[in-house]
Amino acid sequence: MKGIKHLARHLDISIGTVSRALNGKPDVNPDTRKRVLEAADELGYVANQSGRALRQGRTGVIGFMMQTGSEITGQGDIFFMSVFDGVQTVFARHKLDLVALLCSSDEDPHDYLRRMVSRGFADGVIISATRRHDPRIEFLAKRKIPFVTLGRSLTEAGQSWLDLDFEGMAEASIDRLVSHGHRRIAVTRPQDDMNLGYVFVDRCREAMARHGLSLADECVFRSTPSEAGGYQIARDLLALKERPTAIVLVNESIAIGLYRGLQEAGVMPGRDIAVIGRHSPNSNFLSPRLTSFRLSLHDLGEALAEALLATMPDYISLYPHGTTRKMWPMELVAGESDAFTLP
Repeated sequence: MKGIKHLARHLDISIGTVSRALNGKPDVNPDTRKRVLEAADELGYVANQSGRALRQGRTGVIGFMMQTGSEITGQGDIFFMSVFDGVQTVFARHKLDLVALLCSSDEDPHDYLRRMVSRGFADGVIISATRRHDPRIEFLAKRKIPFVTLGRSLTEAGQSWLDLDFEGMAEASIDRLVSHGHRRIAVTRPQDDMNLGYVFVDRCREAMARHGLSLADECVFRSTPSEAGGYQIARDLLALKERPTAIVLVNESIAIGLYRGLQEAGVMPGRDIAVIGRHSPNSNFLSPRLTSFRLSLHDLGEALAEALLATMPDYISLYPHGTTRKMWPMELVAGESDAFTLP
């Protein structure tokens, strides 16, 4: 592939239109943009353009891809801000800069990543919110772009990853609740195809089966990872004919909404229903105090950065870790939200 002129001739459209399509300009017809991106991929244009920049290692920029929107981040994304701080702590040692790649919740993550890579401005990429089957992984591996994922996926390309220990959280939560006499337990999961939802729910089912119990389908609540998502879970839970006596929240943002929805209906966490969740700074203001799993997001960010640098030729000698695949532990900190025991 010689360049944009070759691509324009192949498609029989102008060089200007091809350029605007590749750079995501809004004045390009969606069908035309799709044709251009597909042809660029087929003919190797993207691979050549990005590969040169990434192999030269001259940009000094690392991209961290995340999705945005109030339905995803709620009123603020403390999780990623803390992770970014840890990532940049490591990158600053090497005069590298972290740039957040903000994919709108309305856009397909794979299409967004393809567009960003086509610009060839980053030496490596960290991707988050991994899906059960995630084409971004194959895309980056095919183009030999250094990358690491925050989260696992069934899509396998030999990539490095770090993921929160959702299996450990599931087992510890179910064991704790069963020991307090709970038999009908609810759990939450993301509403989309994020892999963590499958991992968490599957392990909850296994943990309950060990106690001779089952996780009812109607007790698995999907929601956006936001305060509004937690509020909706409370409404849906209260509408069940047979209400669960306990619930485990997989996302750190939904506890506030859940508390409000329950309390508006006169149902008190820690008295009428046991709640276990994930810690966030905002959860410190909940009453009763939330029994939660916590971790150092800064340390997680540092580990992500080091795992990525270990895949980049210029830094392998400094970070001779090889492929990193690590479950990041979370610590259970007891509060009052699940303090009661059923008879």
